[in-house]
Amino acid sequence: MKAAVFHGAHKPLTIENVEIGTPIKREVLVRVAASGVCHSDLHFVDGYYPFPAPAILGHEAAGIVESVGPQVNELKAGDHVIACLSVFCGACDYCLTGKTHLCSKRPARAKDEPPVLSWNGSPVNQFANLSAYAEKMLVHENALVKIDDAMPLDRAALIGCGVTTGVGAVLNTARIEPGSTVAVFGAGGVGLAAIQGARIAGARMIIAVDTVEGKFATATELGATHTVNAKTDDPVKAIRTMTNGGVDYSFEAIGLKIAAEQCFDCIRPGGTATVIGMIPVGQKIELDGPMFLREKKIQGCSMGSNRFKVDMPRYIEFYRQGRLKLDEMITRRGKLEDVNEAFRAMKAGEVARTVLTFD
Repeated sequence: MKAAVFHGAHKPLTIENVEIGTPIKREVLVRVAASGVCHSDLHFVDGYYPFPAPAILGHEAAGIVESVGPQVNELKAGDHVIACLSVFCGACDYCLTGKTHLCSKRPARAKDEPPVLSWNGSPVNQFANLSAYAEKMLVHENALVKIDDAMPLDRAALIGCGVTTGVGAVLNTARIEPGSTVAVFGAGGVGLAAIQGARIAGARMIIAVDTVEGKFATATELGATHTVNAKTDDPVKAIRTMTNGGVDYSFEAIGLKIAAEQCFDCIRPGGTATVIGMIPVGQKIELDGPMFLREKKIQGCSMGSNRFKVDMPRYIEFYRQGRLKLDEMITRRGKLEDVNEAFRAMKAGEVARTVLTFD
């Protein structure tokens, strides 16, 4: 099969012929129909997070089941599915207390079993237990959720990461109340999903913060009531002025130290800041200690605190009802060969999401 192979940080991905295994135990072979290009992958390409090469990146995908292992009961050939990197074991303490997104024993093939992926006779590392920049994925059944065949798979792919992360951060992690005031730092794919989550939850004011003026039209279309260009204005001062003291909830959806600090500084006493973005390994954020005396809170978020086998079908229903807008989030479509251009466009702020589709 064709796959985009990652050769290490700061190197372009190359399209290669890669071998993929056959399903064993609870594994499922999925033919990828569409894969979103997520900023999280770019963190590894840019070297902010380490990952051993060679590997196949990609983790935001939807497709069709081709075959299943002998112990799979939930899925069958022909099923349409969304993949999620929050694969879970179902038996650890986190899973048994309803926090499958934090699973401590994610299922994977044992080292003495055949590799999932290989290239030129040598193993290739599977990324996020998925590796979605390829024509096929071989994954555990607890990394997949079956969806209605009528759901367009290119839009379903967005739900696999960006939408689940952003919407989930608002609805599951922060649990904002109707009538709240909200600020979202970053109007990329995850930030736009967080803006939509705030709109769905009934926020009365949603402030989109970014440094690219061209992103604000889409942010407004998806639910932002106000915008702040952090390139020309101090976002903390602007937000405090707009809200007479700060927002109830803020969300950092970029992965930048300064944005995380501003995310905390712009909340009102008693407010909550949620960091969604992947801040580079080893980097610290600095907060003003006395602000904690005002019951200001900051928290992390992992994949929107998802229960993806329940959440994703719900998000599809939101889409069908017109409450969750997915078509508007897709700026460009391309083929697997366009993956490096998709990364370039993302870094330049030209796109909300590029979706790669497979014939």
